[in-house]
Amino acid sequence: MDEGKTVNDRYSVLGVAVSAHNMDTVVDKAIRAAHERTGLSISALAVHGIMLAVSDSELRTRINRLDIVTPDGQPVRWALNILYRTRLQERIYGPDLMLEVCARARDNGLSIFMFGSTHDTLAKLARNLKTRFPDLAIVGMQPSRFRSASADERASDLQRITESGADIVFVGLGCPRQEVWAYENTQRLSLPVIAVGAAFDYHAGLKNEPPKWIQRAGIQWLHRLVQEPRRLYKRYLLLNPAYITLLLLQAVRLRRFPVEDAGEPVACLRPS
Repeated sequence: MDEGKTVNDRYSVLGVAVSAHNMDTVVDKAIRAAHERTGLSISALAVHGIMLAVSDSELRTRINRLDIVTPDGQPVRWALNILYRTRLQERIYGPDLMLEVCARARDNGLSIFMFGSTHDTLAKLARNLKTRFPDLAIVGMQPSRFRSASADERASDLQRITESGADIVFVGLGCPRQEVWAYENTQRLSLPVIAVGAAFDYHAGLKNEPPKWIQRAGIQWLHRLVQEPRRLYKRYLLLNPAYITLLLLQAVRLRRFPVEDAGEPVACLRPS
């Protein structure tokens, strides 16, 4: 299959520009942006996020304008390797990315701010992170309002983050709200903003991560479905088969998925 050319290793997976970076590269970019006080938007995106973007062109445009979209789920990593032969050895899993960035932030004297979830979750998350990284500077936390914020509230949130002196912002609003938030606010903050999904709940100890073999096998979705069947059954039992079907159509070039409104050229499979 034709790989095409791309400036920043970004490739079309059903029209979503996914970055074929390894963990070290993503963490390096985040730490560099923090030192330079430069806006850098990062999202760890799984199949659920890809499929939401497929069905919503406005969301797809916003996600494609993020600086880095990593393959959070194994099926997204497999898509990069099958369609483009990227030979990506690992997915960039949101909870792991958060820990790696926290470790490097601690080593570099950089501070973090956590935005999203609940007061209780943030308190437990902060306590657990300080246990794991005693010297990590956590300079602020802002829970979600679980509703649309007014213009004044949005401005107040950004002011609070800025005044905290934070160098890095983690966002845990859930997909796709966190991606939209990162898209809208990263350049206003001039900081790295990293959307990490369920990482807040996992590292707060509110949800149990599956064993590593389940993660490597790409069936973490099944583990989550068993834990929360009522909330997640539509997401996994409907979206996963649709993802596989569309990916097969892209692979055999019966359907094209060009990336629109991305910030730089993105590799797409060329028609035969």
